[in-house]
Amino acid sequence: MKQLIQTQPVQFTRIYALGASRGHQTVTNDDIAGPIDSSDEWIRQRTGIVTRKRADKEQSLIDMAAEAANEAIAKAGIQPTDIGTVILATITFPYQTPSGASLLAEMVGAHGAAAYDISAACAGYCYGIAQADALVRSGTSKFVLVVGGEKLSDFIDPTDRSISFLLGDGAGAAIVGPSDHPGISRSVWGSDGANWDKVGMTSSILDFRDGKAQWPTLVQEGQSVFRWAVWEMAKVAKQALAEAGLEAGDLSALVTHQANIRIIDELAKQLELPESVVVARDIVDTGNTSAASIPLAMHRLLSEGKVKSGGYALEIGFGAGLAFGAQVVVLP
Repeated sequence: MKQLIQTQPVQFTRIYALGASRGHQTVTNDDIAGPIDSSDEWIRQRTGIVTRKRADKEQSLIDMAAEAANEAIAKAGIQPTDIGTVILATITFPYQTPSGASLLAEMVGAHGAAAYDISAACAGYCYGIAQADALVRSGTSKFVLVVGGEKLSDFIDPTDRSISFLLGDGAGAAIVGPSDHPGISRSVWGSDGANWDKVGMTSSILDFRDGKAQWPTLVQEGQSVFRWAVWEMAKVAKQALAEAGLEAGDLSALVTHQANIRIIDELAKQLELPESVVVARDIVDTGNTSAASIPLAMHRLLSEGKVKSGGYALEIGFGAGLAFGAQVVVLP
């Protein structure tokens, strides 16, 4: 009997490079305060947001994803045809099927790559990194392109005070591949389905089809989500550090989902981070971009020279589902 051929595992993986793309339009607090009967001061105090980036009608989710992906591919020094899998984390691709990832793969030249979308909202990018790590280490793919991308402005209600005023558009990309040293820790991920309805849509597309509801838009129970994010995600962040064999003082950066500046600051406080650890606050002028927020924030820290390649960054995403994911990575 012939012996089955099985892939040879790879011991270590790392992120080779990042790419970023943001919406072309800068939207100020004053631009959106009127319909929600609010003010620039109130929005800054409650969220930390000064402006948010949003795409115009001509700038699609896939356009932003491709721009970010092309930058990451070029910086990684690989060819698009080296990519074995393309993962797109998004909740705003406007088609139920086929996947946005298959279109993205074609656009960036990753012809023939396996391609699929992840719907894990603000945790989607961390889910993607977890899967990319596993795909490379299993020998299934040599390189994986992970993109977190959203065009949230297609699914907002300008009069909604719960979440719409927070949201921006953008995409962040990462290339994951084999490494001669550990570059991605074991991921801590999961979901809390008991709180499934705390962040979501105002209605289903079936209700919209049947004339029972308006176009579905995003909505959340702000206080419930805030408490869950602050208290439960601090536990997940600490577990991710433990799985990586590190302590808070070993980090160069904390890159959380850019949900709200108060959540970010409270998580940093609960982790008892020393002053040497840089905390990403891209939300201030990009807004909350869901699955895109972590790679966008990390890309910015590196681009602005606030952190250096080779340091450790704890990344943690959390959002609708309620889904969460975290891991420690070596900065590319």
